[in-house]
Amino acid sequence: MGHLIAIDGLDGSGKHTQASLLTQRFAENGVPARLVSFPVYESESSALVRLYLSGALGSDPGAVNAYAASSFYAMDRILTFLMDWKKDYDAGVIIVADRYTTANAIHQLGKLQKSEYDRFLDWLGEYEYDRLGVPKPDLTLFLEVPVEQSLELIDHRGRKTDIHENRVHLENAYAAAQYASAYLNWNKIVCTKNGAMLSREEIADAIWARVKEAGLILEKE
Repeated sequence: MGHLIAIDGLDGSGKHTQASLLTQRFAENGVPARLVSFPVYESESSALVRLYLSGALGSDPGAVNAYAASSFYAMDRILTFLMDWKKDYDAGVIIVADRYTTANAIHQLGKLQKSEYDRFLDWLGEYEYDRLGVPKPDLTLFLEVPVEQSLELIDHRGRKTDIHENRVHLENAYAAAQYASAYLNWNKIVCTKNGAMLSREEIADAIWARVKEAGLILEKE
């Protein structure tokens, strides 16, 4: 089988950019790799996610509880895995995921009381990896970007696309992500220095170093 690398972080943290750069870097080193992004908006598998994020189930993210919302995203993952990228994963291709089960930990955990955090995170891993059967990441990379920078990057993008992109939710998500990162032993990539974002190349180099440390690649001489 192949390997799976999950890249996650707050909205605006550069997940898609870094996942794309990592996939490209694998290719440059002769390693078969494929980028997948979640949710898969163009697929019917994400219908429940789209309803949730559009505000159709409530304009406040808390209108849908953490377990129900997590299930929406989990269905999108298992369905697209079975219908699409399983064949590549089974063939030994490295899958680079722009968001994954980790996104549920970041965006849903903060809806709960802190006393419930461990139980939810244990449930989340068992539900998706053990019960549903989506692959468990070999390496999880968390792009740490403080809320202020995240909001600035969202504003710079010029549009807000879903109900998660507001200060209250992002502040809860940031605190939840810090907790989940420690509890689940994610690899944290600090993306700022002295209050400013690092360049995308600096972040990409830090990610590549972690990939090599994990033994997933031997760089070409």
